[in-house]
Amino acid sequence: MAGSNGKQKTVRDMILSLGLIGIAAALIYVFIPHDDSPPDLPRVDYRVELLTARRAAAYPVAAPEGLSKEWKATSVRFQGDQFDAWHLGFHTPDGQYVQIEQSTQKPSTFVDQATEGSNATKATEEIAGRTWTRYTGGRYDALVLPGKSSTTVVAGTGSFQQLTEMAQALKLA
Repeated sequence: MAGSNGKQKTVRDMILSLGLIGIAAALIYVFIPHDDSPPDLPRVDYRVELLTARRAAAYPVAAPEGLSKEWKATSVRFQGDQFDAWHLGFHTPDGQYVQIEQSTQKPSTFVDQATEGSNATKATEEIAGRTWTRYTGGRYDALVLPGKSSTTVVAGTGSFQQLTEMAQALKLA
């Protein structure tokens, strides 16, 4: 009988220890502050990269002018060694994402990458005297403007209204 009493104490002690650990974990979870909201994305200043891209690219580089302050630039890059690729990403006023992509890469390859798999539709939009083609079906919806020396894509999770607003704001230089 002495052997069974020792096993009961060991099991009981183990259960008590697990209970104390559970209580401690619950207290830590309750009293340590945690925030489940999405992080506030920092605004980036893209002026230097834009000037660099406009000097180096083989085409007129597009950037928006006149957007409201609620549009927040969050990413920028120019890769002269990769088809003069220009990227400028924005967080929209309602929390969506819209990007401007330009490149001298083969249009079919570039558009597929920039839209992450979208396909051309028969719908077009006349924006600032240029005919843009709508793309849907991939990760991003997009407006695509083919050019002589480059292709311009305005794509993202934003609505076509937001994509159009961005395309209207683009100035080429």
